[in-house]
Amino acid sequence: MSNIYLRTAITVGAFVVAFMLGYTISARTGTEPGYFGAVETGAYGAAEVSDAVEGISAEEAEYYKSLTEE
Repeated sequence: MSNIYLRTAITVGAFVVAFMLGYTISARTGTEPGYFGAVETGAYGAAEVSDAVEGISAEEAEYYKSLTEE
């Protein structure tokens, strides 16, 4: 019976240590603030629907648009 408690304690301990390690790594190497608000990221709901793309010239936008045409 005590073998079950030992296994449970080891499993719970391993999950806690893994969570804390992952949280620490994520906090130190996390995404920069504002990343998901940038249009280029393609994040869900980041930008309004528009043909204009911020950060590139109209000439480049036409080039990229021509790549998707058949």
